[in-house]
Amino acid sequence: MTEIVFVLFAVVAVGGAIGVVVGRSPVASLLSMIATLASVAGIYVLFEAHFLAAIQVLVYAGAIMVLFLFVIMLLNLGHDYRADVKYGLWYLLSLVVVGLTAGALLQGFMGTGATGVRGDGAAAAAAIDAVVAEKGVVGAIADPLFTDYVVAFELTGLLLLVAIVAAVVLAKPRT
Repeated sequence: MTEIVFVLFAVVAVGGAIGVVVGRSPVASLLSMIATLASVAGIYVLFEAHFLAAIQVLVYAGAIMVLFLFVIMLLNLGHDYRADVKYGLWYLLSLVVVGLTAGALLQGFMGTGATGVRGDGAAAAAAIDAVVAEKGVVGAIADPLFTDYVVAFELTGLLLLVAIVAAVVLAKPRT
């Protein structure tokens, strides 16, 4: 049952990502992005990374999407989005149905024992369990984030700040 739920979340995540790129309106793309981020949070729950799932929902699907929506509404004043949202939801639903059908066909062709995972999954799981037992779940995430990947973490924050400031400058009325 877990594999079926994983495939469902994966299909919704990939379909939502495609919907972000091919969406005709910013609001439809935003809704597709929320579906993608929520699906990734569901995958985190399946992997028993509950802290990451909570952060995914609170920070990305919550706060950042509200910020993106604010910027979109700031740039496109006076546009009616109801038709765009309806189109985006039907498009996302069709992507989910096509993805589920393709996943079921692929699993039927590959057989039930094929997982697609290469290497020794037990050794990787044991290594992760050892790190979590030593530092805890939050420590296992925070230690590499603030030591090995601190530059990428800070650059991502700076990039988001620059994008928001640029959107506000572009939306400012010319005098």
